[in-house]
Amino acid sequence: MNFPILSSLILLPTIGALFIFFTRSSEKNNNTVKYVALFTSIVNFFLSIYLWALFDQTTSEFQFVEDRVWIEDFINYKVGIDGISILFILLTTFITPLCILSINNSIKNRLSEFLIAVLIMESFMIGVFCSLDLVIFYLFFEAGLIPMFLIIGIWGGARRVYSAFKFFLYTLLGSVLMLVAIISIYWITGTTDVVELYKIGIDVKYQNLLWLAFFSSFAVKTPMWPVHTWLPDAHVEAPTAGSVLLAAILLKMAGYGFIRFSLGLFPDASEVFTPLIYALSVIAIIFTSFIALMQEDMKKLIAYSSVAHMGFVTLGIFTLQQQGIEGSIIQMISHGLVSAALFLCVGVVYDRMHSRLINTYGGIVSIIPKYSVLFMLFTLAALGLPGTSGFVGEFLILMAAFKDNFLVAVIASIGVIIGAAYMLWLYKRVVFGKLINNDLKKMIDLNKSELFILSCLGIPTLFFGFYPDPLINTIEVSISDLIEMYNYKLVSKF
Repeated sequence: MNFPILSSLILLPTIGALFIFFTRSSEKNNNTVKYVALFTSIVNFFLSIYLWALFDQTTSEFQFVEDRVWIEDFINYKVGIDGISILFILLTTFITPLCILSINNSIKNRLSEFLIAVLIMESFMIGVFCSLDLVIFYLFFEAGLIPMFLIIGIWGGARRVYSAFKFFLYTLLGSVLMLVAIISIYWITGTTDVVELYKIGIDVKYQNLLWLAFFSSFAVKTPMWPVHTWLPDAHVEAPTAGSVLLAAILLKMAGYGFIRFSLGLFPDASEVFTPLIYALSVIAIIFTSFIALMQEDMKKLIAYSSVAHMGFVTLGIFTLQQQGIEGSIIQMISHGLVSAALFLCVGVVYDRMHSRLINTYGGIVSIIPKYSVLFMLFTLAALGLPGTSGFVGEFLILMAAFKDNFLVAVIASIGVIIGAAYMLWLYKRVVFGKLINNDLKKMIDLNKSELFILSCLGIPTLFFGFYPDPLINTIEVSISDLIEMYNYKLVSKF
């Protein structure tokens, strides 16, 4: 196939953004720019579905590879996908149009600029999951900071500037070390091509330091305890669409990086630092779950729950077992759907009452029943109820963890119970109880747009909960090959 489908996926949102940029902004054409952005993102989604249909699930080789010289004898523009990366591309292209659709009246100022930021961010995020060159990966990985920084800093809440700078500095400082590591890898091996590096390997004596440099970036982006504090601040201040993009996709770039680079390039170092990952993961699961229990702000509670869920992801990845890594990827896809839906649910009531505080609400089940039912679905998915996608990922991760380290698995299981506690506690206080606040009686139930968006997220949450085979079949061969390569490199040390 000669058609550059991956480059098209990367470039199409940017082309849409440029079209909006050169369209004069006015109140009259706000709808026009929104339709342009929506049309662009929907076309990109269908293009990614076409990519999935063409994808060969029987091989672990990288497919649809595009390799062009960018800087002679140094950097190649090289992109390609395997079973691991294609699901994240699908998640990105699926969430973006829903984000654009959810804006409605929540963004009143500079709508054109906001949509440009969202579309450019989509391009960068797809670029991250396609990159097969370390330099290209780094450029896309860091470039995604800029539109998210603008989204929080311009369209955020009262403390938006503080939160935007905190988000930017945390993630940038972590990534500086990754840049040094990439330069070091080029100096050691003479290449930054990921496929070549998989073949030749990296000398054991360099691996520990290089692993820590990559870890510094991925740990902040995940985020792992104790460098997680930027996330609740960013979520609270970000507009709803910004929170959705941040939770659903941006956090997944780090999980993808751990699988692709930490395991793929530094197997010996990964073996050495697995106890560290286990320790930080279980602390994140337990500690942030208890903090979530104490929150009065709905967004902050869901943000802390994201840290706990990503703790499960890192735990699953470093079990270094087929079930664990499969579970981690499914958990990331599930979290992308569920966390996006939960932030949208908060956005719905915030648009009506202009409050995110839990004690503002109570007894709304009789006033907005449609909302209450869908909110219940996503609450149960977040706590990992069987029949939802959240259960599949957590179950596979805990199974792998029990095989590898019984104590770690037991502690992580306690985290599941605490997770159920804070999610059900949230739902009880918001939806049930007495209707004390009379202003709530004026609330209207979900409109057609909101119902459509939440239904679009609810359907795959239930579908993959009962039938996860499409996800597992896509990733199975690639993960099996990754583990085989990992074990081979451990045996044949330099």
